[in-house]
Amino acid sequence: MYSGSSDGEASTQRKIPAASSMLWVRNLRRFIGSGAGLGSEALMELETKRILLDIFKAKQQKSAEAGNIPSFYKKKPEEGSISHRVQRLAKYRFLKKQSDLLLNADDLDAMWVCLRENCVIDDATGAEKMNYEDFCHIASVCTEQIGLKCRRFFSPSNFMKFEKDESGRISILPFYLYVMRTVSLTQARIDMSELDEDSDGFLQPHEMESYIGGLIPNLAQLRDMPAGFMQMYCRIAAHKFFFFCDPHKRGKACIKKVLLSNCLQELMELHQESEEEATDTEQAENWFSLTSAQRICDMFLALDKDMSGSLSKQELRDYADGTLTDIFIERVFDEHVRRAKNGSGNAREMDFESFLDFVLALENKDTPEGLTYLFRCLDLHGRGFLTTADIHTLFRDVHQKWIEGGNYELCIEDVRDEIWDMVKPADPLRITLADLLGCKQGGTVASMLIDVRGFWAHDNRENLLQEEEEPEEEQ
Repeated sequence: MYSGSSDGEASTQRKIPAASSMLWVRNLRRFIGSGAGLGSEALMELETKRILLDIFKAKQQKSAEAGNIPSFYKKKPEEGSISHRVQRLAKYRFLKKQSDLLLNADDLDAMWVCLRENCVIDDATGAEKMNYEDFCHIASVCTEQIGLKCRRFFSPSNFMKFEKDESGRISILPFYLYVMRTVSLTQARIDMSELDEDSDGFLQPHEMESYIGGLIPNLAQLRDMPAGFMQMYCRIAAHKFFFFCDPHKRGKACIKKVLLSNCLQELMELHQESEEEATDTEQAENWFSLTSAQRICDMFLALDKDMSGSLSKQELRDYADGTLTDIFIERVFDEHVRRAKNGSGNAREMDFESFLDFVLALENKDTPEGLTYLFRCLDLHGRGFLTTADIHTLFRDVHQKWIEGGNYELCIEDVRDEIWDMVKPADPLRITLADLLGCKQGGTVASMLIDVRGFWAHDNRENLLQEEEEPEEEQ
């Protein structure tokens, strides 16, 4: 009885047609496949699936054509495209979040109060100090008053960064200055990143000028700057960043390198009130001071006799009262001044940007960037090194100006030997840029070979040093 029933069921199952062969199933699939029976959300999902499938197939095809060569270039999104807008929005939100995590001026003041109220006075020096227990207690107090955003400064690793006395205590002032500098650099990085239009971590000249322009109202020594001079000031100030942070002249400076450079620290020194804290000498020596920027503009205008907006070789020879040698001026034009667009060699003149490079190199001869600029001029044959013949040729013009100035006769060979003794090159027959950088006297050597005033300063260094020491003793 049971076996017959089972055979009947099996026979019935075998008679049921496949789902794909049923007419209503085929019609339903055809209806759904066309998208006519789907809702808006389902249609959007279907369209998204098709687009992603097309992208996947295109990437597979490109990978098959390229073989094993990896992709090293990604095209940036077009201006105004959806991907570009999403990228900008994501960048804005990220920078806004990072800015919210920073301590503001009130928070820093509150931290300083907490540090002073919970520190210990050193009986011997009178300095305000704290041990690790005080450090942890201050961290708890600051967290209650300021919030969790100050907690990261009170880590054990930060405590170990500072010099400790025999009791294991650190001074509160260096710690507070560390917090302030960290906040300042982070804020600067956020501000620069906001101006980085293509988000590649580099600033172009106009972006750096915009950053400096935004700082001017907050810098005490620049608040009274005439509005008409602001654009020229930003141009001069930004150029120093690119001279030191863009040595290969790519037209963009790395933000990280800018933050770590001495240029930014020099610019931030202008926060000091000029009347009380900064002397006239300090303002003149600071490239970013208003006095220095006006000095450079006045210098260029005074040299530009024909008011053409650029300097010829003859006009540049009057720089520094004409103490620079003719061969050096020739070499500057050969190495650092671009030819005129019409291709005429006689029409080559130094524009304002090249003049800024020239002044920066001469005023920073002891830096690797300044010395690299000058070494290209000293390397008469472009071989990457100087020989005794090159030194003799370069110093011959200095010797001529030296004699014309009414000074005593000197032997060029003796000066050449002195330079060799100062540099102590690895190869006794040639001096390289690495030798000049390594001897720590490269700037002095360069001055001796291009400027008669520089050689005079070296020749009278002992008298000059004595004159500097005498006023200090009187005070």
